[in-house]
Parts: sequence; C-alpha cells; structure tokens
Amino acid sequence: MGGHLAGRRLAPRRRPVESGAMPKKTPAAQQPVARVLPLLGVAHLDREFDYLIDESDSQAAQPGVRVRIRFNGRLVDAILLSRASDSDFAGSLRYIDRVISPFAVYSPEMSALIESLAARYGGVRSDIIRAAIPARHAKAEEADVDTPWEELGTVEHPDLSAWSGYQHGESFVDSVLSGHIARAAWQIAPGEDWASALAALGTSVALQGGGVLMVVPDQKDLDQLEEAFRRHVSAKQITVLAHSTGPQARYRRYLSALTGQARIVIGTRSAAFAPVKGLQLAVLLNDGDDSLVDNLKPYVHSREVLSTRSAQEGCSLILAGHARTAEAQLLVESGWAHDLLPAANTLEDRRPEIVAVGAYGVNVARHMRGGTTSVSGPAFQATRAALDRGEPVLVQVPRKGYAPILACGQCASPARCRHCNGPLGLPSARGSKHESTDSAALPTCRWCGRVDAHYRCSECGSPRLRAIVLGSERTAEEMGRAFPNTRVIQSGGSTVVNEIPDAPALVIATPGAEPRVAKNGMYGAALLVETGALLGRQDLRATEDTLATWAAAATLVAPAKEGGVVIVAADEQLPLVGFFSRWDMVGAAAAELQARREVRFPPAVHMAAIDGADASLDAFLELAELPEHAELLGPVPLPPGVSLPGEYDHERGGEPQRLLIRTPLGPRSLLGQALRTANSLRSARKDVLPLRIAVDPINIG
Repeated sequence: MGGHLAGRRLAPRRRPVESGAMPKKTPAAQQPVARVLPLLGVAHLDREFDYLIDESDSQAAQPGVRVRIRFNGRLVDAILLSRASDSDFAGSLRYIDRVISPFAVYSPEMSALIESLAARYGGVRSDIIRAAIPARHAKAEEADVDTPWEELGTVEHPDLSAWSGYQHGESFVDSVLSGHIARAAWQIAPGEDWASALAALGTSVALQGGGVLMVVPDQKDLDQLEEAFRRHVSAKQITVLAHSTGPQARYRRYLSALTGQARIVIGTRSAAFAPVKGLQLAVLLNDGDDSLVDNLKPYVHSREVLSTRSAQEGCSLILAGHARTAEAQLLVESGWAHDLLPAANTLEDRRPEIVAVGAYGVNVARHMRGGTTSVSGPAFQATRAALDRGEPVLVQVPRKGYAPILACGQCASPARCRHCNGPLGLPSARGSKHESTDSAALPTCRWCGRVDAHYRCSECGSPRLRAIVLGSERTAEEMGRAFPNTRVIQSGGSTVVNEIPDAPALVIATPGAEPRVAKNGMYGAALLVETGALLGRQDLRATEDTLATWAAAATLVAPAKEGGVVIVAADEQLPLVGFFSRWDMVGAAAAELQARREVRFPPAVHMAAIDGADASLDAFLELAELPEHAELLGPVPLPPGVSLPGEYDHERGGEPQRLLIRTPLGPRSLLGQALRTANSLRSARKDVLPLRIAVDPINIG
C-alpha cells in the first residue's frame, strides 16, 4: 500500500503540520487512514495511496465517496476505497483535503466490475470510472431520490403472451421472474414488437421488486423502448440514461439508481454501468453494433459490461437481436447462455418471402444510353403489387448521397479491378449532386486506386460500362422516375424519419434509419439494393453486419401470407443469402464462428491490437511478459482511415504501425493483465510516443 509518491510531500500522520491560519487537524478516532484511488488516468499511478482522515470528516468519509486530495502538488479527485487503522507507509501522511459528496458512488459491486474490466482490457481504472460514473453536480444532490419507486406512479400488469411464440419462452420468463439466473441469446422473430416484449418482461420484474437494466445502441431504439414501457408504467418510473442527457439530469438519475429509487433503467452505451439495486434482469440489444463500444480507452464493450455483471451480481441476461454475432454464438455453444428461438409455426407465420435476384438484379440506375430508368422484373412486380395494395415500400441503400460504381453495359456483371478485384468507379463523379454519374470517365479502382483504361468484362468480354449508383439521394430520384406519381420519402444521415403513414410510398432509407409504419402497419415489400457495398467491405465483420442490416429491414415487411416480399440484390448461391432466405440466424452465426476458428480470429481466440510507432512497439514488447503460446502478427501499417490518438509527429515517430497479439482462449483476463502491467511500466518510464491498446476490438482491420 502506500503513498510512496504523494507521501514525500505529505504532513505527518500523527503530528499534522499546521499552515498559517488553517485549523489544526486531528486524525479520526477510528480507522483514521483512508486508502484512495486518484483519478489521474495514468497507468503507473493506478493504485492505492494512503491519506489521513480528519475527525471532522470521519462520518462523511465512507468507502465509495468522492474526495479531494493533494497529489504531487495539485488538488485532484479520488475515490475513497477503504479505511484502515494504520498504514504500511513509513513516511508521513497528508490529510484528505475534503469529502466532495456524501454519496458512495463507488459501491462494492461497482468496484468489482471496474477491477474485472480493467484486467480484461488492460486498462486504467480511472479511465473506466470516467465512463461509468457521471461527474458530480451539486444541484442534482438536492433532488428527491428517496421516494419509493411504487409511489412515483401507477403500474399496469403487462401481457407476457409475446414470449409464448418462442421455444421454451414461457419457462425462460418463469425463471427470470422467480429470480433464477437465466441467460439467453434471443433471436427476435420477424415482425416482432421487440420493445413491447421487453417492456412487458421488465415491468413484471419491477413489480416483484427486482431491478431492470436495458441497453440499446442508439436514440431511435431508446425512444421506441421508452414508448413501450410507458404503456405499463408512468414516466417517472422510467429512468433514461442517454448521450443527450445533460450533466445535472444524468447525475441525478445515477443517484436515483444508486439509492434504489430507479427500478427500471434504460439507456445507451454508458447506461450499462448504472448501479441498479437488486439487479434481476439485464438486456442488450444488437450487440454487434459498434456504437456499443466506448470510443475512449480502454474501449469497453457494453456486452462485456453486462455479461460481467450477470456473472458477478447473479442477474439474468438477454442478448437480443434479429441476427446473432459470433460472440453471442460462442456463449451459447459454451453453455453459458442458451438459445431463445422463434417456434417453427411462429417463424412460418411471420416471415416475409425472401427472393434473391443476383448482385445487379435490382437495377435502379439509368442506362448510359437512352436515359431511362429500369427496375428488374421481380423487384418491379413486388413494388407495384405493394403500392396497389396501399402499402409503403422500403428501399434500403447502404449510404447517403451519390456514389457511382460501374457494371458491364452488356451483361450487368460488376466491374472489378484486374489487380485487386476491388470495385471500379468513376472518380469524376465526386462533385456536385447535379453532375452526371453516367458521363464518360476513366474507371478507377476504389480499393487500390489503379486506373483501368482498357476494361473488358470478365464474363462476356464487352468493353461497355454503365453506372450503377450507390446512395439514397440518387436512388430516390431513379425510383421516382420508375414509379411516377408515388410519394418518395428519404431517411438517413442527419434527417431520420421515425414514422411514416400507412399509405403508398417509396421509402429510401440507409441502414438503421428505416422508419416504422404508423398504426402497427408494415411495408408491403422491401428492396435491398447495392448489397455489394456491404458484402465487399474488407472487414472481418462484413458478412455478420450485412445479415444484421438485411434482417432489420426484413422484419418491417408484412408476412408472406399477406403478400410481403423482400427482394435482395445478391447471388442466391452465397451461403449468407441462403441463411437469410431461410431466416436461419443461428446457422449463420455458427458458420461465422467456425470461419473465425479456422483463421484464428476473435472470438475464437483472444487478440489485442497495439498501435504506435515502431520504437514504441519494440519498447512495449520488451516490457510485456505475454502469456504462454502468445503469437505476434505484424507489425503492419495502420488500416486505412485509422490514426493514432492525439497529435502524432510522423517525422519523429515514423509511420504508425499495428501489432496484433493472439492467444488461445483461456482465462479472459490473462492477456489483458499482461498488457496492463507492461503499460504501467511504460508509463513509469514516461514514454511520450502515443500507444493505443485495444483488446478484442470490434474492428481489427
């Protein structure tokens, strides 16, 4: 233990030094030594230091409270971890400057969670505390956080029948309500109102006195979940923690959870740390969404937070989604969680017809000659039939704007680079949206940048090219030409439409921005266009993300028995398309996990990505005592679009590199602990060159 650094400048423990007119301080009569964690964000100072507690502060200075200390000549915030009767430090101890707040925000449960995550990610505790505990706001501490949850409003008993449509769904609900630990990967059935199902279960848990914590990726999902809860409980009985919440409200709501007043807590990423009393049910929606990863070191994933809490606090856990990640599948295959799947009749009754028409079977671009817009037969028929029935049609486009790619003008096969097989595009079309994407230009690879002035189609040998557009704006224009006198609605980017009328319309939306149809209506058809932009990404998670994107759109479409059709512009021979057509999300996740095992990538192994200058990487490896069987990959240049944090001096450090460290599956904190120790040693040496450590990052590059 000890204040080895701070203690050299500290007052004697038994004989405090008086300074000017400052009142004389007396050590507390009982347990006068406080062991504190300074919130410095410095790796080698991520440890306990001993300070004295004045008798006047003794009552307020309880474990878990925030305190102010003088450290290395300046006042800093710290967490009081524990109290003791004496100190192992042989020098003199300085007194705590003051107790900032009487609220013990760092509970034993929070301490255990932070310690576990720091070991898992090789991080500094104060960095995780920054994300976990909101900054203090004095005004918020004056709010009422003591009124019992039951007295904040009236509660209606919910209907739990939605869970009967899933295999073992009723027994799962019974286990959750009885307080037993039940963990499941929930595959949401097509057309299921997932928010209503979760709100009904969460309300039932709260009615029995249990705590509920639900985390979703974005504000749109959060609004939908809050709306569902409000059908059963009052607004004051729902505690919402989101990125948009102001500092005062956020801290007040945190205290509300801490004191046990907030029994239902919902929110985005950082809400996973909310100190819900008697936590009985935790839920995470769409755990593959990268917005669930903290964008500051040590880059903690909400799935890790909630799974750790489930293990430590003994609460039930639901990983919910229309698709499934390889990480969730690993938890199921290991027996830690189990499947919660739609019953066969439920799936058959609810899923739309899914038809694959080939990579360019949905062509909504103008031909180079003629200036006319064409839509392939199945897509046109499905769209026209839905519009004639008075239903809207969803067109999912990978991105906003105007982004052209090229296809053969004869057979419509995608134009690929002969060097790297990347997609060919028209670089001249990056200007104004009014510029033609059909104008002649030298085709250029979007991956390697090579110009192909003598293109020949690999399928038919034709030298002709035509532009196929990517982007919601151009797609909206072309679909409007193909279906005149039909309302066109765009949703994506900074303009997201949450809901549309249940009436004929063409809805052009980017992934995640698909509007709901009012009055519980559904789309009559969906066109999933330009799928090559999703499948062609050089990304480990490309297929996983693509399936999740498709499923999110398909679940908004009416069942096949009501005429609902999903047209996907992808080759029906692709395994992913087969899984999607059968709505076999478990099979897709199992195949993805097996593929990861074959190439030895997470979650089949533990992996850390270390980014920095060559000199920093070499010095770090000298300090690191890596686990047995650790394998080094690289270093290689950073992936495109990735840069080191802060200001990096390229002339001094050279081109930044990425080193991958891979270890077999075992104790999940083994690699993180080794990296944590090495980083602490590096910090003590005051290495000024930046270095980034990410354990099992969601994007490896």
